[in-house]
Amino acid sequence: MEEFVIEGGVPLSGEVTPSGNKNAALPLLSACLLTEEPVVLHNIPQIRDVLAMRKLLESLGTVFEEVDSNTWKITTRDLTASHLDPDLCRRIRASILIAGPVLARAGEIRLPPPGGDVIGRRRLDTHILALRALGATINYDRVFDIRSPGRLQGADILLDEASVTATENAVMAAVLAKGVTNIRNAASEPHVQELCNFLNILGAQIDGVGSNTLHITGVERLHGGEYTIGPDLLEVVSYIGAAVVTRGSIRIHNAGVQHLEMVGQVFHRFGVHWQVEGSDIVVPSEQSLTVLSDLDGAVPEIKTNVWPAFPTDLTSIAITVATQASGSVLFHDWMFSGRMYFTDKLVGMGARIILCDPYRCLVQGPTRLYGEKLESPDIRAGMALLLAALAADGTSNIRNIVQIERGYERVDEKLKKLGARISRASE
Repeated sequence: MEEFVIEGGVPLSGEVTPSGNKNAALPLLSACLLTEEPVVLHNIPQIRDVLAMRKLLESLGTVFEEVDSNTWKITTRDLTASHLDPDLCRRIRASILIAGPVLARAGEIRLPPPGGDVIGRRRLDTHILALRALGATINYDRVFDIRSPGRLQGADILLDEASVTATENAVMAAVLAKGVTNIRNAASEPHVQELCNFLNILGAQIDGVGSNTLHITGVERLHGGEYTIGPDLLEVVSYIGAAVVTRGSIRIHNAGVQHLEMVGQVFHRFGVHWQVEGSDIVVPSEQSLTVLSDLDGAVPEIKTNVWPAFPTDLTSIAITVATQASGSVLFHDWMFSGRMYFTDKLVGMGARIILCDPYRCLVQGPTRLYGEKLESPDIRAGMALLLAALAADGTSNIRNIVQIERGYERVDEKLKKLGARISRASE
């Protein structure tokens, strides 16, 4: 096992380009199961979750040809009824995304439960309700046995929550269903939009992309195509945060600026700003880092919600940045009961954070952080701890870096190019 060793207190400087969006790459790879013709995907991030998804697809008969390290030609001529590796499924939450396309094309699938980050309960009921509405029968006895007696039938579906992966599963199942499907209360995150746009390139008929109501007219089959995955917005904001907490100045190329308006509003509330230059973001070293109180002088609340509100996956990064801002700010992530549990590690580094309950914490800054021995509990908390280590006085060791590398491609190499003193060592 390897760990990161970080000597903190060095301002970052230079240029960085984010990798392809992890949360788009995973459903797009699953969607390749819907056609027997070749599909070419560009800008695929070489990260552990994507490689796990590739192995799952290969077990179903998918053939991968590497055009280059970030471009794959993907072909599933014959969808075999292979047994899916339970250990692989437990590694990634996105293994559940195989259900919709395999059901639509083959009519049945036995799927072990998915895994992913341990950040609280992550229910699957919305997936089941959506697939049942399209005509599937589903039984669960430690494995999901999902079947369709014939071709899936279009339906009017009201999702009981705006779940991203449930929306994606329902969309992939519906594109080959007979008739029209309406999905209401659909998630509309940028990666959901990417999936819908990709499927339309393959011949699907999806209207309402970007809204919370999707209209899908089923087609007999999809053809091949080519698509370039957009930048990973979570990685972009992570590097913004890294620049801010180290008092550095960086340029982020191809930053997906059109999707960062709400993030910009939230970060502005504790004194963070950046400039947009074309498709790039420039983070200056001069940041006020002062919490902006609400109009009545009350402590501001940063609350996560479904898109286009502030995303839950950026909570950990924002908390670390807030430890360096003057003032108090309350974070409220009602979605996951385990999201805040990494904050004790920041407290051990010197941060002043009160964990109010599993969903809320109060951060009071600025605080001087000190190097510490740490362990990454999940992808986003792991990156947040890496940011704290970059800002801290002294040396930090971060164990369990496989968690960070599930979602961030070559993160240590990119940070080194920005001047960070980070290295790998055997534990």
